[in-house]
Amino acid sequence: MRAAFVFFALLSVSSMAQTAVVSKSFVIADVHTSPFTSNPFMHGNSIQGDRYFLTQATMIDLIATAYGVDAANVHGGPTWLERDRYDIRAKVPPNTTSDDVKLMLRTLLVNRFHLVVKTGTAPMPTYILSAGPGKPKMTQSDDPGEGSCVPLPPPPNPSPGAPSYITINCKNLTMAALAETLHDFAGGYLDQPVVDETNLAGTWNFTIKWTGRGQLEKQGADGIPIFAAVDKQLGLKLELKTAPRPVFQVASVDETPTPNAPNIAEALPEWAPVPFEVTVIKPSAPDEQGYGRITGDRIETRAIPLMFLITFGWDLNPNNKESIVNAPKWLDTTKFDILAKAGSNVPVDKFSSGSMINYEALRSMLRAMITERFQMKWHMEDRPVTAYTLIAVKPKLTPTLDPTERTRCKEGPGPDGKDPRIASPILNRLLTCQNMTIAQIGDELQHVANGYIYNPVVDGTGINGSYDFTLSFSSADRILPDTGGPANKSDPNSADPNGALSVFDAISRQLGLKLEKSKRPYPVLVIDHIEETPTAN
Repeated sequence: MRAAFVFFALLSVSSMAQTAVVSKSFVIADVHTSPFTSNPFMHGNSIQGDRYFLTQATMIDLIATAYGVDAANVHGGPTWLERDRYDIRAKVPPNTTSDDVKLMLRTLLVNRFHLVVKTGTAPMPTYILSAGPGKPKMTQSDDPGEGSCVPLPPPPNPSPGAPSYITINCKNLTMAALAETLHDFAGGYLDQPVVDETNLAGTWNFTIKWTGRGQLEKQGADGIPIFAAVDKQLGLKLELKTAPRPVFQVASVDETPTPNAPNIAEALPEWAPVPFEVTVIKPSAPDEQGYGRITGDRIETRAIPLMFLITFGWDLNPNNKESIVNAPKWLDTTKFDILAKAGSNVPVDKFSSGSMINYEALRSMLRAMITERFQMKWHMEDRPVTAYTLIAVKPKLTPTLDPTERTRCKEGPGPDGKDPRIASPILNRLLTCQNMTIAQIGDELQHVANGYIYNPVVDGTGINGSYDFTLSFSSADRILPDTGGPANKSDPNSADPNGALSVFDAISRQLGLKLEKSKRPYPVLVIDHIEETPTAN
């Protein structure tokens, strides 16, 4: 394996197999494959009472979490390490700390997945956060409370065309926590770990705002890249350098964990869905701008249509108009302000920037709130909906040279470094994939092109083997009919006069395949009844 050879050439001589017995273990743990979700990402890594949970985690996520390193530091291993996802629910002893959890996860990975890793250091790309030439433009905090960062709402009633920014207000944050926070909030810019080398002790208060990576070109002179924001607003420097980093080489690991204990259901019963403790719902002001945030145990939305909350609560693709049946028109047009507070027994996700209600718990709570306050009656049933089959026309696929490389896709240029987004910003999506079968390409389209593809794609090509490719296309919001898209409004495959390219055209032109439309039965949400006016607060 090419990557492994380079890795071991750089690995420090202090490498050692991580097979030693670890001293801490979960009392009992439930490990299983994660259910499908339209937007998979790891969340959890939290203790609630005597329970620990971590969901939608790849093996790379699990190793990175157990050893307290960035996922980019985990190298090698079998091809599935970045695709398979797992849920972990576990019981922990009293007074378990976050450091204890890391040791418990290491034990679980060894015992349940038979993981063996080797550790060392290697020079790798890293964003270094350092002190600027003058004094920091932040206020040192003397508050002993826990550090947190809260996104701030946009200004009310902005003028047309006004620039939009991401703004966060942080309190009691260490510089190490700031490095993590920047990586979490500004991931569009920071595709490598951020390491604190400021040598600034204590905790700090500050507010920082910047332009999202996808909006930077559109905002022109008003745009603020994250690097300029850190420099001008915080008095710090954020630069990409090569620096020694701890790295982990996966020597071996099992894809299927050992079975759960026979009494797992009794020892770790599922939490019953819990409603919000307090909920206030009121109609939005006519010109109010849409906004939503989660702060600790509170959820606040402004000018959000109920349709958005339904698609989130039932984990539906918001682009798929067929996923909800019998939806009245007002679901998209009538907007509400909602302030809700969760009870103390609701699971939370721990992040460097603070705590948030766990997404799965939040979905359950939203379903309960909508069902009760809007008197909604519903059921799920299979109905024929739009689906696609990949068929071969004139395949232009490059066979994978190294079949041991991980199966994965990333946003950005391939090995040749070519980036068509620079010359043609309308082609704002660039997907680089390696070691993918055709069936896996079809699976990936549900996640990376969910503005076009809403349901599983069937492989009808008859093509075997694995392939490397890049796919350049325009996101659906730049091409579909309701955004002024294709010249032929009835056909999202047709070319767009502004140079946009649908994923259908991109797959045809660049891969020599075709996404053929058909109808297949899939579960949809059927609304039997819903009231436009919520019950009284």
